[in-house]
Amino acid sequence: MPAPYWTMIMQDYIEDTDDAPKSKTQVKNEMLALQALGVKLCELNPGQLAKIPLEDPLLKAVQEASRIKSHSARKRHFQFIGRLMREADHEAIESAYQALMQVSEQHVQQHHKTEQWRDRLLQEGDAALNEFVDQFPYADRQQLRQLLRTAKQEAERDKPPAAARKLFKLLRQTLTTL
Repeated sequence: MPAPYWTMIMQDYIEDTDDAPKSKTQVKNEMLALQALGVKLCELNPGQLAKIPLEDPLLKAVQEASRIKSHSARKRHFQFIGRLMREADHEAIESAYQALMQVSEQHVQQHHKTEQWRDRLLQEGDAALNEFVDQFPYADRQQLRQLLRTAKQEAERDKPPAAARKLFKLLRQTLTTL
């Protein structure tokens, strides 16, 4: 049994609208999104920027943005970067940027976790040390205890926190070694 007439017309309409040009608003929103990505790229340091696959003109424009101080000139330059982004492989740039931000977020979380353990060990002493060694059995209990004792003595004597820094480094090394 053939499909009803109106179903065939709707299918033709749906197929025709797939190829329909984008509206002016859609094009504008896409351009603004690319410009915003360009602004985010300008906030990266040179090491992070090197990890993103940028074509040479776009890379130079992003690097130049940091030298521009005038507000209106920066705004024009960001629009220029947005124009260059339209010609570049912006999907690859976006995915590389997201991956970079995810790694950066993981480093921040790891740093906070290390700080929390250090502060907790300094405040709670042996109870926190036992819990830390239970969670991380490969941790060097003797060295941790020695650094804790030295860090507490330094704090009591108002000395620079050299042992607390060493404790932080040891904790970071222990937490990253899995």
